Amino acid sequence: MIRTTGAASATTGAASASGVRIFLATAPVDMRRSFDSLAELVRAFLGHDPLCGSLFVFRSRSAQRVKILWWDHNGLAIYYKRLERGTFQFPACDAKSLAISSAELVKLLAGCTVELST
Repeated sequence: MIRTTGAASATTGAASASGVRIFLATAPVDMRRSFDSLAELVRAFLGHDPLCGSLFVFRSRSAQRVKILWWDHNGLAIYYKRLERGTFQFPACDAKSLAISSAELVKLLAGCTVELST
């Protein structure tokens, strides 16, 4: 199940078993962006604090690449993945970000479709 979140709602969202919230940015981003510019996107565009310990998932325009930004309480970390075939199937949504569970993130990173529930 995916829940939509508003840009100003930093305290809502799905939490994984470890308590980490995961947010998908629905608009594609330039994959040349690194730590500071992705953190600024989280702050300015998504309306969240990049240092809160949540995972922030971004996709490229072609949807063949994703970057995940995460603050591990010691520094920012980026996970970067490229699919050899196919594309990452981000759900379509009007919101700036979507909150998903860790199981849904695993499904998304495997190239499977994650659908919005109502």
